Amino acid sequence: MNIITETENKRLLRQQRKRESSAISYPKRIPIAISEAEGIFVKDMEGKTYMDFLSGAGTLALGHNHPVVIQAITKVLNEKKPLHTLDLTTLVKEEFIDEIFSSLPSDFRSKAKIQFCGPTGADAIEAALKLVKTATGRSNILSFHGAYHGSTHGTMALSGNLAPKEQVPGLMPNVHFLPYPYEYRNPFGKTLEDCHEISSKYIENLLDDPESGILPPAAMIFEAVQGEGGSIPAPIKWIKEMRRITKEHGIPLIIDEVQTGIGRTGKMFAFEHAGIVPDVIVLSKAIGGSLPLSVVIYHEKLDQWSSGAHIGTFRGNQLAMAAGTATMKFIKENNIIKNAEIMGEKLKESFQLFKEEIPQIGDVRGRGLMVGIEIVDTSQKPLNNGAYPYNPNLALQIQKECFNRGLILEVGGRKGCVIRFLPPLNIIETQLNKAINIFKESVKAALRQKGEEI
Repeated sequence: MNIITETENKRLLRQQRKRESSAISYPKRIPIAISEAEGIFVKDMEGKTYMDFLSGAGTLALGHNHPVVIQAITKVLNEKKPLHTLDLTTLVKEEFIDEIFSSLPSDFRSKAKIQFCGPTGADAIEAALKLVKTATGRSNILSFHGAYHGSTHGTMALSGNLAPKEQVPGLMPNVHFLPYPYEYRNPFGKTLEDCHEISSKYIENLLDDPESGILPPAAMIFEAVQGEGGSIPAPIKWIKEMRRITKEHGIPLIIDEVQTGIGRTGKMFAFEHAGIVPDVIVLSKAIGGSLPLSVVIYHEKLDQWSSGAHIGTFRGNQLAMAAGTATMKFIKENNIIKNAEIMGEKLKESFQLFKEEIPQIGDVRGRGLMVGIEIVDTSQKPLNNGAYPYNPNLALQIQKECFNRGLILEVGGRKGCVIRFLPPLNIIETQLNKAINIFKESVKAALRQKGEEI
C-alpha cells in the first residue's frame, strides 16, 4: 500500500490557510512557500525554481537580496547603528534624503520638503491628503476611474475598484472620480487614440462650470501609469494638460509614484516622461531597497501643517533607508533605468508580434518594465468602445500555466483580465527571453485547456 506524504510546500500552504486571515490574496493564485530567493529567482520548499516577475509588487527594483542591499544592511548592523529612531535624525537618514533629493528634477528639488510616513504607501497617501487639505482649507479630492492608492479608509475611497468598498461603509467622503484616458477601452464609447483630449476637455469644463456641483478641490491625484488598474499608461499630452489645468485652477497635483518610482517606467519618476513638476509626489516600495519605507515629497508652499500632524512609530526604519540609498546609487551608477527602458520596449515589441497571432490578446501596453497584456473574449461581440469583453477566466488560466512552468506573474485590471509584468529593473536579455517564451507557451496551453482556437 502506497502512503502519500504531504509535501513541505503543501504543509506550509495548508497551515497558512488555517491560521492567516481570509483577506490573504497572492497565495490564492500563486501557491508557493518560498525557501530561498536571489536576483530574479525564488525557490520553493521542494527546490523548484521560479522566475519572479512580480518583484514584491514592484518593491524589488534589483531583485531579491542584491549584494549592494545586503552590504548596506550589514554595515548598519555591524556598526551598531540605531534601527528605530521615530523621526529623530541620523547620518543614515540624512544620506537617504541627500540621495532621494538628488534624484529629483532640479526645479522640484530646490523647493522640496520631505515627510517620512509609516512603512506603507497607503500611509503616505493619507499624509498627502492631510497635507493638501490643511494647506488649502478644502475637502474635495479629484481621483480617477481605475485608480489604486491603497486599502485604508481614505485611500480605498480614492481607488476605483468597487468590490473592496462594498463591505466597508463610511469611507472618506468628497471624492470625485474623473475619466482616466484608458485608450483601449475609451470611457467615452469610441475607440479613439485621442481619447485623452476628450478627457482633458471634460475635466477642464467641469472645473470651469459654476454648476458642476463640485466645490474647488484640495487636490487632484493620479498615477502616471495605473498599476493595479491594469498597467495603463497615461498619454504624455494628457499628463501635461492635467498639470496645466491644475496649475491654472490653483489645485495641488499629487502624483502617486508608489509603484512607478525609482526607475520602473524608464525614468527615475514616471511624471518625468511629461517634463512636468507636480506639487506632491508619494513614494514607497522600491525606495526602501526591499524593506518597508514611504515618504511624501512636496513643494514648500504646502508646508503649513503643525508639529505632529502626521506621525507613525515606524517612520524611522534605518535599515530601509540604508538599503534604499544603496539601491538608488546602484541604479544611477549602473544605468539601470536605461536597461528598464530597453528591456521594457523589447517585452512590448515581442508581445505586440504575438498579439497578431493570438486574437485573445486584446492589448499590449505599458511604460518601461511595467507592462500589461489584456486578455479578451473573442467569442462575444465587441462592446460600445470597440474592444472585446473581458476574459478573466482565460487570464487566470494563463497565470496558472505560467506558474506551472516556473514563471510568477500577477493579474490585475478590470475583472482581473490583465497579465502584469513587473520584473527587476536589472533583468538581463536572456532572462527576459526565457520569460517571453514561457508566457507564449502558457497562452497556447491555456487556450487549448479552454478549448479556444489559436
